[in-house]
This record gives sequence, structure tokens and C-alpha cells, in this order.
Amino acid sequence: MKSSYELAMERLAKSDPSSGRTLTPEKKARLAEIDTVFKGKIAEREIFLKKQLEDTLADGKYEEAEKVRAQIAAERARLEEEREDEKERVRREK
Repeated sequence: MKSSYELAMERLAKSDPSSGRTLTPEKKARLAEIDTVFKGKIAEREIFLKKQLEDTLADGKYEEAEKVRAQIAAERARLEEEREDEKERVRREK
């Protein structure tokens, strides 16, 4: 007897036939490269913005600090979305 998880996974596989594709070693390497590049981009932006946040807090500009915090979150989300879009393009390549 199959578990509900196994049944759900079978239904998912039927609804999305492309999900069962295996990735070639080249695609796996490209996906890993994309992860590495975007981790670097995220780290670079966070370092820059956290320094800016520290400076604004040191100056007592708390409203501006909140804006910087929001910018940090927005930059991270934007870069993560770009990373996932790029990875999805690689997965869809034939």
C-alpha cells in the first residue's frame, strides 16, 4: 500500500511530465556555477549594505536604517529570483 506522499508524487509526475527529466552532468555543473555566482553577488550586496546600515545606525539615523534593512531584503529577494530564473532556463534547455 502506498503512502499519501507517494500517491501525491505520482500525481505530480503525471501533471508535469518534464519534471522527470534527468539532468546531464553539464547541466548540473552549470547549475552549480549559477549558485556559486549568485551566492557571491548576494554576499557582495549584503556586505556593502550592512556597512551602510552600520554607518546609519552609528549616526543615529534610525528611519534611514529601516530603509537600508528593507533594501537588503529586497536585494536578496531580487537576486534569489534572478538565480532561480537562470537555473530554470538551464533546466529547460534541450
